[in-house]
Amino acid sequence: MSTTLELAKALIAKDSVTPEDKGCQDLMITRLEKLGFVIERLPFGEVENFWARRGTDWPILVFAGHTDVVPSGPTEQWNTPPFEPIVRDGFLYGRGAADMKGSLAAMVTATERFVERNPEHTGSIGYLITSDEEGPAVNGTVKVVEFLKDRGETIAFCIVGEPTSDDKVGDVVKNGRRGSLNGKLIVRGIQGHVAYPHLGKNPIHLAAPAIAELSGIEWDRGNRYFPPTTFQISNIKSGTGATNVIPGDLEALFNLRFSTELTEEAIKQRVTEVLDRHKLDYEIEWSLSGNPFLTPEGELVDTIRDAIAEVTGYEPKLSTSGGTSDGRFIAPMGAQVVELGPVNATIHKINECVKVSDLDQLSEIYESILKQLFGAEEN
Repeated sequence: MSTTLELAKALIAKDSVTPEDKGCQDLMITRLEKLGFVIERLPFGEVENFWARRGTDWPILVFAGHTDVVPSGPTEQWNTPPFEPIVRDGFLYGRGAADMKGSLAAMVTATERFVERNPEHTGSIGYLITSDEEGPAVNGTVKVVEFLKDRGETIAFCIVGEPTSDDKVGDVVKNGRRGSLNGKLIVRGIQGHVAYPHLGKNPIHLAAPAIAELSGIEWDRGNRYFPPTTFQISNIKSGTGATNVIPGDLEALFNLRFSTELTEEAIKQRVTEVLDRHKLDYEIEWSLSGNPFLTPEGELVDTIRDAIAEVTGYEPKLSTSGGTSDGRFIAPMGAQVVELGPVNATIHKINECVKVSDLDQLSEIYESILKQLFGAEEN
């Protein structure tokens, strides 16, 4: 059993359902301390976080990730218990195998090999680990970033271990993510009897044309890195449940995944312009999950491409698709941020798994990135 597989199994065995860590970070910290990392535990609320650094020189490459996982779902539907890791037919099964305890194990073992061979390496290596990525994400990475900013620390390069690959490890890396803006729209009408519509004011009828217009807008055409911005209604509710009552209000939840062609304020302005033009009596509660970020071709992207090609023989595809990640909190520090992890086909699913050989390859890729960035020579 490889050291990467061994550590991945030990992490999966901890039932660290968000925001719990259940000792996962202790496992990582123990191994990093042996390598000379300075560890700072940074708990916020019920969330466990830690910041670790080896070296004081610039630049610093940070491995970022999370020890929390989503709930397993009905355990009886799993072929084996979700927190009892097992290897079967070349795959490691267990909650978090792909998202993202496998990546964490690969990061640690890659660092161990690199430091053993290059104890006096240039630059610095950092770890930013949280147990609050799968949950509200308010006491995790964002708080650690604020802590680092307050004392003047910056990050040059960051690799987030999210499961980015489609078919084989390293075939896709995320060099950015779309922004995510949520809205809760309330349209007010007047409740009444359906037989006397002139005495009521139906908010469903009033809101429908505006919602249709918002759904049909071409917000932008995207760009080289990002697809066009999308608008989606995720929920609508209205009415009392009775067929003979005009509802008094309507509530609609919506989301925009937006590119770097737009800003939060530009989106808000356009939405309110449409609603005002339809003369609705409304209010909106906005919630920004994160702004878009992008790391274009350059030192980190080129290094990762070369490392993947060296280990696997093929070059990755760059992508900004998918949901949000904690990279959205790190990028504003001025860091080049790229996400690179295992195949994502089973994440958040029953019988989550990752190919054992992929974990070893991923660890080799991470090690190659360290060697290339810090100009290391193997002993």
